[in-house]
Amino acid sequence: MAFIEHDRVSGFWTWLFVLSKLPELGDTVFIVLRKQPLIFLHWYHHITVLMYSWFSYTEYTASARWFIVMNYCVHSVMYSYYALRALNFKPPRSIAMLITTLQLTQMVVGCAINIWAHGFLQTAGKNSCNISEMNIKLSIAMYFSYFVLFARFFYKTYLSTNARKGKRPIQVTASSTATSGQYIDSSTLTGKSDVQSLLAGGQANSKIKAQ
Repeated sequence: MAFIEHDRVSGFWTWLFVLSKLPELGDTVFIVLRKQPLIFLHWYHHITVLMYSWFSYTEYTASARWFIVMNYCVHSVMYSYYALRALNFKPPRSIAMLITTLQLTQMVVGCAINIWAHGFLQTAGKNSCNISEMNIKLSIAMYFSYFVLFARFFYKTYLSTNARKGKRPIQVTASSTATSGQYIDSSTLTGKSDVQSLLAGGQANSKIKAQ
């Protein structure tokens, strides 16, 4: 029996987690409606998480409990940061770096869990764990792509030359092509999306500067 059926409390929070991925798309909608920068990482992350979460829920995937707990924990820290920003508090830059680091750690652990699940199926048999080979392939591809994108974001936001000067390039479309002449204060950004913190603080116009 799947953990969702065996433990009603876990099943309830899993159900809420899956449903929460739909309103999260509202972030993207608001960005588009306000004609603000929409980067590839933002919409790719939201759409793929939504599709994978709903797909996994139909299978009652065993490894999902790990992914859900990690996501809840990281998002609790991240949205607390956004709440402080919205209340005009200014958390130190180290907090934003910590959030991005937590997200990168989440991706590494996600890949490790999928590798472990694959090995378990190979040794104990395909019916030994409630997870399909297809789910493992989709999940590890998703987590690995997230790791690459968040690592690139971390470098550009905190380690690059512009980041050390307090500025970094922003992207103004859904593609991965950065504008050549605009930079944004990196202290306001976190790893989930360099647009969300702007929305929280309502400071998009005041932060964009010419190079």
